[in-house]
Amino acid sequence: MDNQALILNNSIKKLNSNVLQMLSERGKNIFFPKLGILSQSAQAKGKDINATIGEAVEDDGTSMHLPEFDTLVNMPSSNIFPYAPSFGKPEFRTLWKQSIYSKNPSLKDIVISNPIATNGLTHGISMAGYMFANEGDTILLSNHYWENYNLIFENSYGAKVSTFELFANGVFNIVDFSKKLNEVKGEKIITLLNFPNNPAGYTPLTTEIKAIVAEIKKIADKGKKVVVLIDDAYFGLVYEENVYTESIFVELANLSENVLAVKLDAPTKEDYVWGFRVGFITYAIKGGNAELYEALENKTAGAVRGNISNISQLSQSLLQKVYSAPTYEGSKKKKFAILKNRYLILRNEITKSKYADYFTPLPFNSGYFMCIELKKGLVAEEIRKHLLENYSTGVIVLGNVIRLAFSAVPVFKLSELVENIYKACVDLDK
Repeated sequence: MDNQALILNNSIKKLNSNVLQMLSERGKNIFFPKLGILSQSAQAKGKDINATIGEAVEDDGTSMHLPEFDTLVNMPSSNIFPYAPSFGKPEFRTLWKQSIYSKNPSLKDIVISNPIATNGLTHGISMAGYMFANEGDTILLSNHYWENYNLIFENSYGAKVSTFELFANGVFNIVDFSKKLNEVKGEKIITLLNFPNNPAGYTPLTTEIKAIVAEIKKIADKGKKVVVLIDDAYFGLVYEENVYTESIFVELANLSENVLAVKLDAPTKEDYVWGFRVGFITYAIKGGNAELYEALENKTAGAVRGNISNISQLSQSLLQKVYSAPTYEGSKKKKFAILKNRYLILRNEITKSKYADYFTPLPFNSGYFMCIELKKGLVAEEIRKHLLENYSTGVIVLGNVIRLAFSAVPVFKLSELVENIYKACVDLDK
């Protein structure tokens, strides 16, 4: 093991030995290199002659670039073309950290890490797998989950996905969550919570969040080391009363010295910039301080550097500029209103008694999606193909559940969407 990794591990062990036990073998071995090329380049910064960094510059010291870009992006070249740090742009990381506190006021003065930039939230989840998942580890998810989790945890890291039933009688299934949590073998437990859920479009009620947190605390109090990965991809898109509007990160950030909360979020869906590929990993644990978090940040940035080097300078710069615009909050509220209106219309349509013989919606109250379960022995894949071929309508099938992305359907086509599904069911119910 490299001495730089040993130094970080010793620092983590001194501050909270539980966290060291939570790390995967990769996580223990990784570090952000303070020596070598990066260190020598940093020492040369500002010198009259700097022949260290692998970038091309003009004779005046500005970034070399094709002039065609000058008419496309109205921004200084230093915010576009150079490499960004593997940690992310410092000022943008600070801005995102401030936004976490702003969006989650219940955090108050709880100390959390500085966010590390990732190449979108998917890459953030992959880096979390790198940091915490050993081959053979169990990752506990709800039974309604994004299929990319399999590619990340099972195919990439050799972990095993296990599931609990998300719903029981139309509410969060706290009984099965607790049962499956307690069935995980070993001293370390990794669970991933995704609210609003993809594909179900469900966020727990405030009372349900409290129950989830209570179950995590119970198992932590038994001495288990619990890593909670929090996929906040659709954060903020909540459309009903009594639904928990902050991230569950808030409830876990100061819960126990045996519980590490790993917040995975991104502007991707929050700010409608799917192609920008910027995300963040942020850590919190009871008693966590700047020194502990710095060690985790260095390891995470080392994983990023060893994986993709760094995140897009331009994407971070554009987002930073937009966040400072006086019109930003107003624009965001308008987009939220569009999605909420689509949600309300679909909710009213999908629950009409006319359709009850053929399908029923799973609970949904937030996000981009909702799901329906078919009745009368109808097969979801057959319905999907029939919709494509006969009604020019595309849906996603997950098992025998059909996912509808109302976020992608114009408001005037939502009724037609539901009616087409109904017609396909009638056609195949023969």
